[in-house]
Formats: sequence, structure tokens, C-alpha cells
Amino acid sequence: MATCPIVTSVAMSKSLPEPSELTNRLAQVREHFDSRIVPLWQGPGWNADMALPFEALDAEHRPLPVQRYRAMACARQLYLFSSRIEQPGAAERAAALFRSLQRHFHDAEHGGWFYSIAADGMPLDRRKDLYTHAFIAFACAHYWGQVREGLVESTLNAALAVIAERFARDDGLYEAVLGEDWSDLSSGPLQNPQMHLAEAFLQTLAVREDTAVEQALVQLCTALHRDFIDPAHGVMMEKPLGAVDNWFEPGHQFEWLFLLDTSPLLRHSALHTAIERAFSYAEQHGVQGNAVVAMLDIDGRVLDATQRIWAKAEYLRALTLRSNAERRLVKQLTALQDDFLYPAGWHECRDASGAVSRHDMPSTTPYHLATALHGLLQIV
Repeated sequence: MATCPIVTSVAMSKSLPEPSELTNRLAQVREHFDSRIVPLWQGPGWNADMALPFEALDAEHRPLPVQRYRAMACARQLYLFSSRIEQPGAAERAAALFRSLQRHFHDAEHGGWFYSIAADGMPLDRRKDLYTHAFIAFACAHYWGQVREGLVESTLNAALAVIAERFARDDGLYEAVLGEDWSDLSSGPLQNPQMHLAEAFLQTLAVREDTAVEQALVQLCTALHRDFIDPAHGVMMEKPLGAVDNWFEPGHQFEWLFLLDTSPLLRHSALHTAIERAFSYAEQHGVQGNAVVAMLDIDGRVLDATQRIWAKAEYLRALTLRSNAERRLVKQLTALQDDFLYPAGWHECRDASGAVSRHDMPSTTPYHLATALHGLLQIV
């Protein structure tokens, strides 16, 4: 005799455990992101004439006066919408953003991509910076993994080639900024662009086998361990060791930990071992109550107590890797809701006293929230 499916369904539902507080909190944050934040960049944050996101919106969802558009912001939004490719309108938006990278920012004369264009679409800051190129490679790798279109892969290959041919140094690191014609500006290497280059390499390896990228990634992380890791505490400094007025940022320690720990290639590398060791130090000095502060010196003294939403997002993502961290995750998700999310969107920054210190919503921030949510959703 057949079992009634309705009775079976009821019986199964009664046996399901009650959602945990962590599950509930995460569902609320995800709902806010999906219904309140992403739609800003499908509506008021989108300049249809330029096919580009505005740099930022005010608290009333009005675009701030246009002074520039950055290639990096376009690439971050390409990642955002390609990560939601199955949702209504996302595929079309991702395709438009990809086209805009080439249309507005590609330097047809010298190769690579300009840093920014002016309101009228003409090149503004014509320099070539690693941070921008890393995000273009990262976004194109992710997008290609979704659509498998030849033009997208060729753009990824072009970005990787120009990074290897123009930015790479003999010591395994990469110049931070070069001139429009690739002339040397004596910038030297800086931590943040190297980190996002590592992220781009990891994303490339996530969608295809690539021996050259794998070798470059290992060399990069070896060089970073040599030149940027403080030997006493294991933290990643923002400038090479020995540089004047150096500092570290807890948010970047947490971001590095997630990138390294979730990579089979880099897990247990010397760099991963150092960053893993540094987590407690970064958390002890850089997380004060519910706040992740911006900058500290190597002795743990606060240089900038600004609280930024992206650093909170990276701390949440790093906590997913810690054992017995559910209570801390609930606490920090609650703080994210209470301190940064509000019905109209989000607060970008709070100052040392906790007062909102930026009232605009930049187009670049949803990238951090999307990657944090991706990490968080793996544990529930």
C-alpha cells in the first residue's frame, strides 16, 4: 500500500531541527543583501548611458556628482553580477559590464587598462596600476567560469599576460603602479595589490588548469613571506619590511587567511603558517568589542580606529575557518546588522566613537559583502 506523500512530508518536517541563531542571523543578512543592496546597482546606481555603475550613492539613493569612473569598480560589479548569473537581469548586467571594461578603459595604444575615465568618458587617470589589473583578471576569470565565452577568456589571458610582462619584478613581487606607457614610476610593491593579484590567480585556477599561473602564485606568496611578514608576530605589513611608517590592517590579515586556508595549493605554505599564527594577534589588537579597527602599528597600537564594513565582512569570513566560533559569528553578524545595515542600504564607515563617518554607499563594497556571504553560506 502506497504511503501518502503528505503524511510523509509532515512527519519529516516535524523531525527537522529548529534553525540555529547563526542560521537565522545569516538568513537575515542575506535577505538584506539580496533585497536592499544589490537592487541599488540595478536601479539608481546604474548609468545606462555609460553602461557603468556610478561610483557611489547617497543615503537617499541619489548618485553622487560624477567625477570619475574606475575600471576597478566596473570589475568588482562584474564579479557581483556574474556571481548571481541565474537571477533575473544579472546575466545581462554582467555582459554590459564586461563590454564596458573594454569600451571605456582599455588602452588601445599601449595595452592594459586605464585607472579611470572622466564623466565624459575620456581617460582621466591614465596610469596602469596592479590593483586595477588584478581585479580585471579576477572578475574575468569568475565570469568566464560562468559563461565560457571565448572573448571573456581572451580578455582574462590579456590581463594575465600584461601583469606578467609589465608589472612583474625579478624578485617575485609586482610593481604597484606604472605610467601610461608602462614607464617606471618607482612605486615598488605594496601589499594590497599583491593580495588581490593572488586572489585573481586563485580564481583563475578555480576555473581552469594553468601551470604558469600556479607557478606565479607560489612565487608571489614566497616573496610576500620573505618581504612583508613581520617575523615577530607573523602579520602581513602593508609595505615591505623596513619601510618608514609601516603598519598592518586587521581586515587584510583576515582576508589573507581565508584566501590561503581555502586553497589546497597554499594551505600549509610558509605564508599560510605565518598568517595562521598571526590571527590571534590581529584579533586581540584589531577587534575591539564589536569593532574591527582600520590600522595598527606592529606593536598593536591603534593608528586609525575607523570601523569599515569591508573589514567586518572579512573578519566574518575568517571566523568561518575557526573551530567553535559559532558564538563569535552570531555576535559579529548581529553587530554587522546593528552597526552597518539599515533599511536603505548600509553605512560604509563609523569613526572611533561609533558615529557614522561616511554617508555614501560605494559601488565597490558589494564585492566584499558577496564574498563574505559566499564563505558564510558554506558552513550552514
